[in-house]
Amino acid sequence: MIMQEIFQLSVKKGASDIHLVVDAPALLRIDGELIPIDPKKVLSKKDIEQMVLPLLSEEQKKRLIAEKELDFGYEDDHETRFRINLLYERGNLGLVARVITDAIPTLEDLGMPKVVYDLLNLQQGLILVTGPTGCGKSSTLAAMINYINQQRSCSIVTLEDPIEFRFKHDKSVVTQRQLGSDMVSFADGLKHVLRQDPNVIMVGEMRDLETIGTTITLAETGHLVLATLHTYSAAQTIDRIIDIFPPHQQTQVRMQLSMTLAAVISQRLLVKNGGGRIAAREILINTPAVSNLIRESKIAQIKTVIETSSKEGMESLDHNLKRLYDAKIISKENAQAHMNNPELLERFRII
Repeated sequence: MIMQEIFQLSVKKGASDIHLVVDAPALLRIDGELIPIDPKKVLSKKDIEQMVLPLLSEEQKKRLIAEKELDFGYEDDHETRFRINLLYERGNLGLVARVITDAIPTLEDLGMPKVVYDLLNLQQGLILVTGPTGCGKSSTLAAMINYINQQRSCSIVTLEDPIEFRFKHDKSVVTQRQLGSDMVSFADGLKHVLRQDPNVIMVGEMRDLETIGTTITLAETGHLVLATLHTYSAAQTIDRIIDIFPPHQQTQVRMQLSMTLAAVISQRLLVKNGGGRIAAREILINTPAVSNLIRESKIAQIKTVIETSSKEGMESLDHNLKRLYDAKIISKENAQAHMNNPELLERFRII
């Protein structure tokens, strides 16, 4: 098969990702499972090079050879977009591509609770969407940005690697900047973003100390900032941000974070009963109690605050999984596999 055929098949099958690796068949991730396109057709090093290299410009080929990694966006003949990562493993070229649909999901499509709508009406603060790779963080950010775009008259600037969903100007004007073609790095793009008169800033990924530090500072200076981080819970998110800084800066960062953080939305994608996937979420709102715990470095107590603060819009992951199970959206085994305390599924009730 040529790459264009695999791209078209991935869309037809409703796949989320494509995997090409030497000595294995081409694979599609469908509802979280990797499915071979043709189990009998094992790809060789030559096969993958002949399929992948024609997608690249000469400049991209040079970068791939020099850096041994390459991230870029690609649009096929049918105007479907893909986020592609090229890598080398054991000296062989490999590909992982994320399928990007044209339709931007709505907050309703994603089952977002009311508190998220309220958060998006804030004029300033930091909203973090976290979770492991492939948990739908990009879709969640896109839905949030599009909601603001439809509801508010403001300037939105996004920094992405690569650009995934394409926004059309609505009540807001949306400026989308792509790493590599529009900016040298996230940190560099953030340094200059204040000169672009933004009201809302989206950072595709907080990857390093400089990017994290600048993102927090932007949230301090009167902007609503949305960003992602690869962490597994709200408490771990706060720990990760603080720990990335040198010890002599951590007290200051805790103070900044206690004032600027608006919320952490930590999510997982689970297989639904009957097919398809759904997000399970933990939601932390930065109430005065949470802010005080951050300042005093009592992050371990945040879990208890989440569990006892449903009136403020917070919800623990276990509680959310219980809701999905009670609604017969996910199986018992699936719920328990992602719960921190699986035995609670039998004991606690939704109030």
